[in-house]
Amino acid sequence: MSEQGASLAAQSQPAAQFALQRIYIKDTSFESPRAPAGFRSEWKPHVNMELNTTHTSIEQDMYEVVLGITVTARNDAEDVIYLIEVQQAGIFSIRGLEPEPLAQTLGSFCPSVLFPYARELIDSMAVRGSFPPLMLPPTNFDALYAEAKKRAAVGESAQPH
Repeated sequence: MSEQGASLAAQSQPAAQFALQRIYIKDTSFESPRAPAGFRSEWKPHVNMELNTTHTSIEQDMYEVVLGITVTARNDAEDVIYLIEVQQAGIFSIRGLEPEPLAQTLGSFCPSVLFPYARELIDSMAVRGSFPPLMLPPTNFDALYAEAKKRAAVGESAQPH
């Protein structure tokens, strides 16, 4: 293809566009099943964090992405001291991406945009529940997306055809 032909082809393809439309809390829950007894024991929590992401198309080029995080703090006796569940959501406008880059954007980039909001909300809920601040560690959503994609590929190859 000539340089002029390649230039025309590049001009005819729309440039990728990404815009954050809204960030909001979809759902939250705080439980402290051992209160007030849980406040009297020495604070040495074992904290477990589980996260998941989902996305849905809400109209052409508009997507809702939901980052779900569940934090469970247990004491040495394995009693649940508190349980926090957060669904942090966002609406994203995404145009001009092929299916694979779109999937990666929805599964990795968008959750990484939502994570700081969810992390702050979880910390605030822990403090309002009368517990010490809880700063969740950074999360590599690119690595989580790649791992999930790899698991899905292994699962597909293991299925009989």
